[in-house]
Amino acid sequence: MTVNGSETGPNLVGFRISHRTMRADTRRLADLAGRMAAGQITYDRRRARALRTYVRLLCAGIHHHHRVEDEVLWPVLARSAEGEIDLRELSDDHASLDPVLDEARAAVDDMVAVFASGGAVGERVRVVAGRLAEILAHLRDLLDEHIEEEERLVLPVIRRYVSVEDWAGVERAVRKGGALRFELPRIERYARPDELDELKRDAGPVLRLTLAALRPGFRRREARVFGG
Repeated sequence: MTVNGSETGPNLVGFRISHRTMRADTRRLADLAGRMAAGQITYDRRRARALRTYVRLLCAGIHHHHRVEDEVLWPVLARSAEGEIDLRELSDDHASLDPVLDEARAAVDDMVAVFASGGAVGERVRVVAGRLAEILAHLRDLLDEHIEEEERLVLPVIRRYVSVEDWAGVERAVRKGGALRFELPRIERYARPDELDELKRDAGPVLRLTLAALRPGFRRREARVFGG
């Protein structure tokens, strides 16, 4: 397929993995909080703080991804596709997700505060975990709907109209504001083997070395939050 005179269009593998990662981690955290609320998992103050960090980083990553779409990708599409797609509803989705991200941050802050208060915390933790589970389930459902619609509408337009050079600019904007110590190991977790091989092939040894350096710390954090 020819894109702006080139036979090779933008490589969307990283974009798809990013979407999959946000959805999968939100789903996994909603399930975790639900099991906490049901008393199936025993948490302590240390694990609660690790959960707070994880949720905050996830929420920041989702917000950053959507900000880059609004401020960088959408203008590229408007310029390249010349009115081929109406992005207003997708931008409205981004705006509606922000308050839910704030609610998730507040709920996990409340959980840490319960542990910090001392005394018997079991029932209070289950109540707060129940609230967190509801918020994360709502976030999960919103993300699922939004991302499915976005990929249906936007990906074909990117493939057809956006140049490799413009797409590289979008990817630079994603990397510039992202927490790579958190984002890269999660990409490794959720990418299919063929996708990960492609990313490593395109990025060269830098990606392999970076993942090797970040992997141990991320796995410790993940085990503290999710167990195992």
